[in-house]
Amino acid sequence: QVQLAESGGGLVQAGGSLRLSCAASGRTFDTMGWFRQAPGKEREFVAAVIRLGVTYYASSVKGRFTISKDNAKNTMYLQMDSLKPEDTAIYYCAAMTRYSSVFDQTGYNFWGQGTQVTVSS
Repeated sequence: QVQLAESGGGLVQAGGSLRLSCAASGRTFDTMGWFRQAPGKEREFVAAVIRLGVTYYASSVKGRFTISKDNAKNTMYLQMDSLKPEDTAIYYCAAMTRYSSVFDQTGYNFWGQGTQVTVSS
């Protein structure tokens, strides 16, 4: 059974850092990503990593967030630095097994349960 399990969320002050982890079990994935959903807003793309470690970022997080994947541990990470109150959201990890745009959540066919990130001002 394939499962994605996020961890690492929490409460942090603006300017602080958090690292999210997403442990995959049941199979490995070449393409994984992070999405987030703030209260009252639609879920949005944050970052993705594909084969050979190529990465993609939303413009709102580029330069502050770093996505990475440890294939030996079958785990993806999101290092979040210089956090802002507007980064407050539930963060979801996702993985896909088919060819699709990394920016489009409909292409991902496996999702974690989400982890809350709250940034206070």
